[in-house]
Amino acid sequence: MKKDDQHIREINNVAKDKTPQAQPNNPLHGVKLAAIVEFLHKKYGWEELDRRMKMNCFAVNPSVKSTLKFLRKTEWAREKIERLYLRSID
Repeated sequence: MKKDDQHIREINNVAKDKTPQAQPNNPLHGVKLAAIVEFLHKKYGWEELDRRMKMNCFAVNPSVKSTLKFLRKTEWAREKIERLYLRSID
């Protein structure tokens, strides 16, 4: 019985470690990448995003799905898109 209790405590500790921390100074906290891409697409359109960002994901057969795939693999591009988003919501 003690081993079962210990196992449950270990599972609870792991779950606590994975709980998202509050980030009051991070304006992107809780904003999904898909929501960012959809917002920017509605605001600017693919052509304007390509002109501003110079990324093929906006120039060659652009779609939300393909853009998300690229941004999730390419950190520099995601950071650039997040900066544009932050400038756009102000």
